[in-house]
Amino acid sequence: MRDFASSDPRGFLNQYPDGAILDEIQRCPDLFSYLQSRLDEDNRMGLFILTGSQQFGLISGISQSLAGRVAKVSLLPFSLHELQEAKKAPKTIEDLFFKGLYPPIHDRGLEPHIWYSNYVGTYLERDVRQIINVRDVSTFQHFIRMCAARTGQLLKLSALASDCGITHNTAKAWISVLEASYIVHLLQPHHKNFNKRLIKSPKLYFYDPGLAVRLLNVQSADQLTTHPARGQLFETWVVSELLKFRFNNGLSSNLYFWRDSVGYEVDILIEQADKLLPVEIKSGQTVAADFFDGLKKFQKLASGSVGQATLIYGGAQEQKREIANVVPWRKIHDLSSSVTLGMAD
Repeated sequence: MRDFASSDPRGFLNQYPDGAILDEIQRCPDLFSYLQSRLDEDNRMGLFILTGSQQFGLISGISQSLAGRVAKVSLLPFSLHELQEAKKAPKTIEDLFFKGLYPPIHDRGLEPHIWYSNYVGTYLERDVRQIINVRDVSTFQHFIRMCAARTGQLLKLSALASDCGITHNTAKAWISVLEASYIVHLLQPHHKNFNKRLIKSPKLYFYDPGLAVRLLNVQSADQLTTHPARGQLFETWVVSELLKFRFNNGLSSNLYFWRDSVGYEVDILIEQADKLLPVEIKSGQTVAADFFDGLKKFQKLASGSVGQATLIYGGAQEQKREIANVVPWRKIHDLSSSVTLGMAD
């Protein structure tokens, strides 16, 4: 079929007068220009759905031949709300992290450790080798594992490169590949200077905590109860949930973070009109007074620019406090929908 599409693109497309779903279309780049002519002749919307697991070739083909004729939707792994609606949500946060949220694990009941091992292997062999010249696959695999160990932390490329035995430029290029493949997301610091001692490095997050857990070689959900990276994984999951809600609604990210050189930090700033909605993330199951320290500091600095503050934590009780709304992890969808659809105070 791919040979047919490459050698006779017009004949191939003529098979589908009412459109089709063309998966991994970046493997047949000649189709893009013929699609342009086809779409110009037919005014029906949504005639073709173009999908691809690797966006370099896909976006390149679209930007060259189909600019102005397409709508782009980024589909990340399932959200917790989607699993809750399907009555397949894990019962504990540890189970959620261990299983992750990639569809095959939930809709086919596959063992997480087996599926993730195969995913990492096929990703390395298929996608990465098509994009960059990785001479030593084991070095790249070590690089991904070191990234997993840094999820939820500031990205310091020089230190990461040094730990992996590669150059700074190579580390930068490989991070770009992981971004383009929807493995990691770089959360940028907010650009507004509330003081002049801001951190300028982005924070690194995996889109899926299950993949990070696998790369960290966690063997069971029980190990995550006391794992040193538990807080990082919880923060990773919260950021990914907020991004999923934005992307699923056809919106781009409006998430940032704030941190000064002294160490005061707000995990997420949600930019909404002329307000910034601060969100603090804590994996603990009991709300402690110091959970609000970063929010207090930021509210004092930003004053009139601050909207409703939120603390999302690993417990089960919802609270309305003067300084912030306290949201349990199971209700993260309520936070996502309110701030995304403009219903926050």
